Order: sequence, then C-alpha cells, then structure tokens
Amino acid sequence: MRLLCLSNGHGEDIVAVRILEQLQRLPNADEISALPLVGEGYAYRQRDIPILGRVRKMPSGGFVYMDNRQLWRDIQGGLIQLTLAQYKVVKKWGQSGGMVLAVGDVFPLLLAWLSGANYAFVGTAKSEYYLRDEVGWLPQTSRFERWMGSVYLPWERWLMTRKRCKGVFPRDRLTTEVLQSYSVPAYNFGNPMVDDITPPSPKVISDADLDAEEVRPLIILLLPGSRPPEAYRNWEIVLEGGKSVISTFKRKRVVFLSAIAPSLDPSILTEILQKKGWTEQPSGQIIDNLVPDDHESLSFRQENATLILTQNSYQECLYSADVAIAMSGTATEQFVGLGKPVFTLPGTGPQFTPSFAEAQTRLLGVSVILTQPSEVGSQLQALLKNPDHLQLITQNGKLRLGQPGSALKITQFLLSHLQ
Repeated sequence: MRLLCLSNGHGEDIVAVRILEQLQRLPNADEISALPLVGEGYAYRQRDIPILGRVRKMPSGGFVYMDNRQLWRDIQGGLIQLTLAQYKVVKKWGQSGGMVLAVGDVFPLLLAWLSGANYAFVGTAKSEYYLRDEVGWLPQTSRFERWMGSVYLPWERWLMTRKRCKGVFPRDRLTTEVLQSYSVPAYNFGNPMVDDITPPSPKVISDADLDAEEVRPLIILLLPGSRPPEAYRNWEIVLEGGKSVISTFKRKRVVFLSAIAPSLDPSILTEILQKKGWTEQPSGQIIDNLVPDDHESLSFRQENATLILTQNSYQECLYSADVAIAMSGTATEQFVGLGKPVFTLPGTGPQFTPSFAEAQTRLLGVSVILTQPSEVGSQLQALLKNPDHLQLITQNGKLRLGQPGSALKITQFLLSHLQ
C-alpha cells in the first residue's frame, strides 16, 4: 500500500499518526508518507514518518475561519503559494497510483478528491453534537442549520459520496448515523483521539474523597493550548483560574499539573509564573511522583499549592488529574474522554475565542463548564459536592468520545477497501 496522509492541524496530525503507526506495523505497508497542511508536522517528525512537499507555519496557526483578519496575515505569509505547492504534491501522488487519507475538515477532503486517487476521510473537525443531541435539535441551532440537515454541508457530503471515496470515519455514533442517512459510506469505528490514553480504571474525585484522605491533594490539569503566541496569553488566563481555586480551597493541598506542548518555551511560561507570584523550587522536589519519567520537570510553590511544569509526561498528567482548566482543543477532548470535567475559559484567539469555547460546550456537553477565571474555584467546589453530576460527566465522556481502539479498525478497513 502506498498511502499519503493529509492533515490540517496539530490535533489532526496526532490523530493521523495513531492510524499511520498501526499501518507501519503491517508487512504490506510499502510506502507511508504525510503532508501536514498546517504547521510543520512535529507529530510526524517525532515518529519518523516521511513528509512530502513544503511545510510552513502560518501566522493564524490554521484558524483563518475564525477570524478574517488572520486570513490576510496568512496570505501575506505565503498561504496561496503554499497551497498551490501542496496541491501539486497531492496531484502527483495520485497520478503515481497512490491512495490518500484525509484527516481534519473539508480542506484535506477536497485535496484528496482533487488527487484523482482513491481516498478515505477521518472527520475530526465536525460533529452533529454541535447542532443536536440524542433527543433532538439544540435550542441555539438556527433554522438554516436545521434546513441543511447536518453539520456537514451539502458540498462536503458530495465529496464523501464520490465513488473514489471508499470510507468516512466520523468522530462519534450520532454523526455517523446522520451521514449514513445521506448515503455516505460512514462507519462508526470510534475516535482515534482517545486511543492509548484510557487508564485501566479511571477515577472520579469527589469532595468526600478529599475530606476522607487528608494527604490526597486536589489535582488540576492546566491546558493553555499548543500554538504560540496565543498559548502564552492563554497561560496567564489559566493561571487566574488556578488562583481562584487556591483561594477557594485554602485548607486543602492543591497540585497543578501543567502539561505543555513541546512547541512552547518553558522560560516564557516560567517568567509569567514568577510575575503571578509563583516561586520556583529546587530541582528534584517533585511531589508524589506524579511525573516520574520527566527529570526535566519544574516545580513552583504558592500558598497551599504546588505547580509542576512538564513537557514530557502528558499522558501521566491526564491520568493523575481530577479536573482540568483548559483553553485547548484536542487535549480537552482527550481529558473529557477519560470521563473527567473541564472548566474552559474564553480567550482572544485566533483559536480559543469566546465562540470557539461556546461551540466546545455543545460538542462535549455537560463535561465542559464554560466560565470566567474568577469563578472556577466556587464552581469546582459546587461540582465536587454533586456526585450525581460527576457520574453524569463520566458517562458523557464515553458517549461523546467513544472507546479506544478505533485506529486499528480504520487501518484494517483501509487495507481491505482502499487499495
């Protein structure tokens, strides 16, 4: 099999890598390559997956659809030339007899169709949960959206129903069922986003647990996003949310785990921490072995709280944390998939705008609480006193993100249908 994978974003790259890693383990995967349409493809490089064509980081980080001003900045940064170069790579690949896997939204899907090759599509960007749930349409869904019938627009569905499109893999069961009603060859294989991140027995903390175990700290995950410079602005906002928690839980030990992306500069984050009143601790004083495999972790103290900054223990942070304060996309969804609650805070963009944050609450349902930084502490306190709501959040995470193992199912489908 000769396969070229197209993806358009950091989160999409991660999803694509999970599938390609499964393919690489098979003896008949002759040639697997990738073309990241947004960014420099760090996830592919980390796994030694060859990258074809030019890659370039755009000023918007790939979020031109959220802010028209970003589009002009990207055009000035060479967006048109880059897109033309990417089209030529994809067209040449199709002419050589290769297949295409598109991961993300309509842009890689369109390029896959233009390649002239057989293709498949992993839809990570859209879900029917933006418009409806299992009961029916959401109140904020417009008449026009209801008339369109699906979160996927008619021209997107057209691309999915072409003869060369061998399979579509939506992110959840609800979206799969709606697309199937439009004769799209959609399959509910789950979401690769949660592959390899589900611990054997996910725990949900409660206020009673904290009271019963005085030595047990309240563990909070901080997720500022992965794209600079926006992530640095988000970091300040997330820390304000953490400050609210410290003020509310004065009698309890609080640990913040800051799982930051490799694309971010720890020295900038450290400088912001110090301005916010955090004091760096001597190396080696990382408590409770929460990030045991990361000897480069940094530790900070403020009042009754400890903050651990790590770039190498992402999964351990997801497993250990009870709740998250987040301004991110993929990481938030993965945490919700573990059945845990997230407090999300609106930012200034280009990705994490108030509209993006509001849309995320529709996508992920009761698992995500949209609030202001100053309200995180009091809302978290109320949540921990409501075990029924916590149980609902656990169930909702499994419903919205599905079970792990989808990458293998997609791989098996590609081998049997795409060649």
